[in-house]
Amino acid sequence: MGLAPRTARRMTQADTSRTEVLAGLVERVTFHNAENGFCVLRVKARGHRDPVTTAGHAAMISAAEWITACGGWINDRGHGLQFKAQFVRTCAPSSIDGIETYLGSGMIRGIGPVCARRMVRMFGKDVFDIIAAAPERLRAVEGIGPKRADKITCGWADQKVIREIMVFLHEHGVGTARAVRIFKTYGTDCVQVMRENPYRLAKDIRGIGFRTADMIAEKLGIGKTAMIRVQAGISYALSEAMGMAIAVCHVRTLQVSQPGCSRCRQI
Repeated sequence: MGLAPRTARRMTQADTSRTEVLAGLVERVTFHNAENGFCVLRVKARGHRDPVTTAGHAAMISAAEWITACGGWINDRGHGLQFKAQFVRTCAPSSIDGIETYLGSGMIRGIGPVCARRMVRMFGKDVFDIIAAAPERLRAVEGIGPKRADKITCGWADQKVIREIMVFLHEHGVGTARAVRIFKTYGTDCVQVMRENPYRLAKDIRGIGFRTADMIAEKLGIGKTAMIRVQAGISYALSEAMGMAIAVCHVRTLQVSQPGCSRCRQI
């Protein structure tokens, strides 16, 4: 059921404080920045008559994917009512039309719209299982030879790895925007990096500080007295103290004008 105009008017910027869940099918990817993952989607969501404009972050996203997003409603002055997502989880479609649209979107290397149509016509809803478990059968599809079959298999494997990484990050309290930055920094090694030393995030990724890394470490089961945490905490305290010392030096050497006097004094 769609939102009534009166209800829509009541939804303002303050509504982002109330977390809601939006689930639905991506009808269109209006915008996606491959560098930072920011995306604007049109989603056919449960409980809404009209498609919902959804803004969030995703490492990769395609039309026909099913998404579950957590966030809140905002009324943007330029773009109107939209759902601002803090977390976005995606999964492959299950309908025949959705599968064809997804495969033909260009997300998986080696598959275009024509090839996607042929694959779905031959394998139906089993096409994903064929790609993952029996890729040699892809050669039965017109236009797919050994090289193209290998390219499709590798592209599908990459997609699976990215999904698993994003799920891992979400399960450990990392929002989608930060999750994309972590993935872009470490690639497929990011789960291993986080398990070994989540405090590396504070050093390597802009916008992630000690407190955020410490929260992630706690969810990963790293104890408060663990040596890795103690070392990271000391490093953080020293860098904070150094920053304060530099700030004090700047203040002491700053020259300010005295009211009614042409000379300056040093503080």
